[in-house]
Amino acid sequence: MIALKKGRIHSIETMGTVDGPGIRYVVFTQGCPMRCVFCHNRDAWDPKGGNQMSVDELIEDIRHYVPFYKSSGGGITATGGEPVLQAEFVKALFTRAKDELGLNTTLDTSGFAEIDKAKELLEVTDLVILSIKHVDEIKHRQITGVSKNKILKFMEYLKEINKPTWIRYVVIPGLTDAKEDIHRLAEFLKDFPNIQLVDVLPYHTMGVYKWVAMGLDYPLEGIPAPDKISIKEIKNIFREHGFNTEAPREESNLVTAM
Repeated sequence: MIALKKGRIHSIETMGTVDGPGIRYVVFTQGCPMRCVFCHNRDAWDPKGGNQMSVDELIEDIRHYVPFYKSSGGGITATGGEPVLQAEFVKALFTRAKDELGLNTTLDTSGFAEIDKAKELLEVTDLVILSIKHVDEIKHRQITGVSKNKILKFMEYLKEINKPTWIRYVVIPGLTDAKEDIHRLAEFLKDFPNIQLVDVLPYHTMGVYKWVAMGLDYPLEGIPAPDKISIKEIKNIFREHGFNTEAPREESNLVTAM
């Protein structure tokens, strides 16, 4: 566990618009236990990488942008990497963001985490964005390098505490776009009444340069982004099963990185 006073931070977006409702301060934490073949933050895997920052430093930076977040119904999002790896640090950050700044808190996670380490963090989390890679165990292992069993337990706990949850699903041609798999996933998700939204996102290659810069082969070299028709069809499947697929977005060109 990272010490409470400082966390390892990969990067920051001060005006994020895709990681929860409204305009958000997005903290990308360092370290991830999964090995997703389409990862766009490959440089975030190493838990010893990034820059050390304190909760005090982050809160003071957030104060500059609070009017934007409040006026848009936004707040702060911790993502990664995997933020639950630094659960104590993120809990402290969320607690102060809520108590001192009155901000919404969102945890963007893979769910591949120990529930006992996440419980106190979830108490100060208003919304969970849970990224599901695949419904099939074998395909999940192929894509992430790990089993989905721990994620299923995490989902069950979110249901148990009735934590508002958005599901994030990335459509990758040939890997995650099979219609039978989408129907199967939608049927599975029906057992979780705490799920408010299924956010269907097209696979992109904007993070490939990070693999290249690290001297690594990109596992999905040559796989194109899905076309708009495929995305529409997959969204329709989720809608047929009763799910909302339209995430609230704030239009903003003020996105900056640390």
